[in-house]
Amino acid sequence: MTIEQTKLKNGLRVITDHVSSVDSVALGVWADVGTRDENLAHNGVAHMVEHMMFKGTNRRTAAQIVEEIEDVGGNVNAWTSREMTSYHIHLLKEDTPMGVDILADVLQHSIMPEDEIERERHVILQEIGMTLDTPDDLVFDNHQEITYPKQALGAPILGTANIVKNMSKDTLHHYVQHFYTPSRLVLAASGNVKHDEFVKLAEKEFDALPADQENGHEPASYQGGESRAEKELEQSHIVLGFHSVSRLDDKYYAAIILSTILGGGMSSRLFQEVREKRGLVYSIFSHQSSYQDDGQFIIYAGTGPDDIPKMMPVLCDEVKKIVGTITEIELKRAKAQIRAGLLMSQESMMSRANQIAKTLVHFNEILDLQDKLRRVEAVTVKDIESVAQHIFTTDLTLAALGPLSTLEDFETIKGRLAA
Repeated sequence: MTIEQTKLKNGLRVITDHVSSVDSVALGVWADVGTRDENLAHNGVAHMVEHMMFKGTNRRTAAQIVEEIEDVGGNVNAWTSREMTSYHIHLLKEDTPMGVDILADVLQHSIMPEDEIERERHVILQEIGMTLDTPDDLVFDNHQEITYPKQALGAPILGTANIVKNMSKDTLHHYVQHFYTPSRLVLAASGNVKHDEFVKLAEKEFDALPADQENGHEPASYQGGESRAEKELEQSHIVLGFHSVSRLDDKYYAAIILSTILGGGMSSRLFQEVREKRGLVYSIFSHQSSYQDDGQFIIYAGTGPDDIPKMMPVLCDEVKKIVGTITEIELKRAKAQIRAGLLMSQESMMSRANQIAKTLVHFNEILDLQDKLRRVEAVTVKDIESVAQHIFTTDLTLAALGPLSTLEDFETIKGRLAA
């Protein structure tokens, strides 16, 4: 792995990961901005901007942008999260200059025509409607909102239908000018790309970014509590959350391994005990979700309402007993899963580009694969039990959606976890 980084005069960071054995390059811009940077009155603007960036510039129409990429067999996509937005293209190595040109064009010169805004507004409203019709997505939005109430970090990434209906062109443009500035952007590429040549392309094309501004978002304030939404469904969807560590915390990798052991795969404790041995759920897993300054440890279970009374005590018992019972065998298996995932992800150029860009944005340093593997390997059973003790003694957050008459009250569940 050959990773190189250069900071341009305007402040844009450029990072490449050279892989000589492939014929393609995955490249993109990763922006250190997302839903948590929004004003709540404009919730959904980050996601709507992401949609609108490809809808036309002074040089290209929306159709010409995608046609130019697909004419050479490439593909383009984008996504928005709570702390990041990404625009990326995968194409053959000889088409790299075109890819950089298009990225620079859409990020610096998007004109967001009114007719395209109206068309895309309708698309996003459909996307919001799909989420409302997908309970195992909606329950996580509900959980996020109760965890971080009245905060942009707790707001839905897609926004709400009422706000999206009224989102103005001025609001979209102001957001871009305020946040899409050099210090918040990383241009990354992975594949058969030469760093010096890529930097020259970046210097030539990214010459019209808006000036950096004083930006910042409000610190996360984990509140917790309960959200229950009765809905006529076949299954009940339950999310339990605990206050956890940020991605900058020394306990971060221990929390990741804890999640793997407890609910990270088919060999995990929750899957084996709740699903395989007792058949009480169709789906159950845990997940460590970390932000710059905060984190959540989340457990999800999807089950029929008749099985909830049996399932909840078993789930709570598995959480309680993990401190003091983790074995070296479990630790070794979890590390092997994480190691294999990291190594196998190296086979995808887009995954590699995503990893180096996100690492630079999140940690402001280059962490290659071996750095990450060393940090995973250094975690001990004692480290995991320490972070588990920390996480599972924090305030509980519960979000539940579906038929919920058989789900015991919040205080009873808290008592099961504390007993």
